[in-house]
Parts: sequence; structure tokens; C-alpha cells
Amino acid sequence: MRYGKEHKQATRQRIIETAGRRLKRDGIDGSGVATLMKDAGLTNGAFYAHFESKEDLVATAVTDQLNGQREWLATFAPGREGVDQIVRAYLSPEHRDHPEDGCPSAALLDEIGRCAEPTRQAYTGSVVALIDDIAARLAPHDPPSARTATLGVYALMIGTLQLSRALADRQLADDVLEQGVRNAVTVLDATYP
Repeated sequence: MRYGKEHKQATRQRIIETAGRRLKRDGIDGSGVATLMKDAGLTNGAFYAHFESKEDLVATAVTDQLNGQREWLATFAPGREGVDQIVRAYLSPEHRDHPEDGCPSAALLDEIGRCAEPTRQAYTGSVVALIDDIAARLAPHDPPSARTATLGVYALMIGTLQLSRALADRQLADDVLEQGVRNAVTVLDATYP
């Protein structure tokens, strides 16, 4: 039985979405093609009808996840108020405790750095778009002027979340998140009062 183009596209999107969640939860190296396809309710044999390689799926899934993060950012209030809300939501215990539902950067950054150039290029393009969305909130009349500072705050937030996830002491992990919020807001206050 042959399926139409819409069915193939819907199946591809299901693979991308389920892979994104699994990759963020178990890592790139910890997620084999068989597991990723099983999560999507498909067999290994169907994989190559949709992707050239696991690397192709990883690049596509990470881009999709970052696009989803951009959509999430758009739900916050405009301007600086919204950026403060984003910082607090990003550096929350809920986000820390559910990596499969959260930021692909915090979950996968160390592995993305070891991926092939096409995956790193796809990641870079998607992160720059996300950063530009935030920069437009901070400097609406000149978003490029806010890009570097925004990247710095984003890096601070990613590192804070990663450290909080790694700590076995729950209170210390919570304290790290709270300090991360204060640090990010302090940087933003100094740069965009």
C-alpha cells in the first residue's frame, strides 16, 4: 500500500518530534536509531525513507526543537518584562526536572559540539534566530546591537541549568537556579535598564 505525500510528511514530523524529546532526555549518543524509530511507532526499515543518516535526523530534530523554543518565547510579554519572565521560566525547577520538554541547548550542547559541521551549522542558525528574537525585545530599534549581550545571558542560563541538573543536592541545585536568575537579571539591568 502506498501512502500519500501528506502521510509521509506527518510521519516524518512524528519522528522528528519524538526524536527531539528522546535526544534531550537520553542524549545523542544514548539514542540509537532503533529506539528513536520505536518511539515514533515505526520500524528501523522506515528510517531511511525519511533521513539520510542519524546525523541528518539529529540536525533536523535540534532545529525543530529550537523553533519550538522560539514559539514558546513568543508567548511571553513583550519587551524587557517578557525577557525577565523568560529568564525565570528557563531557570525554574520545572524546566530543570524535565529536560525532554525543555531547551535542546541545555540538554545537548556538549554533544552538538562534537557533531559534524552540518549539524553544528543547523544549530548555529537556529540559535542565532532565537537570540535575535530576544534581542529584538531588548533593543527593538536596533536588535543587532543586543545580539552579543543576549548570547552571553543565554550562555549563562544554559550553564546554570546544566549545573543545576548535575547536582545531587536538591537544595544546592535550587540555590544555583535562584542565583542564576539574579545573575542574568543583573547583567540585563546593567545592559538594558
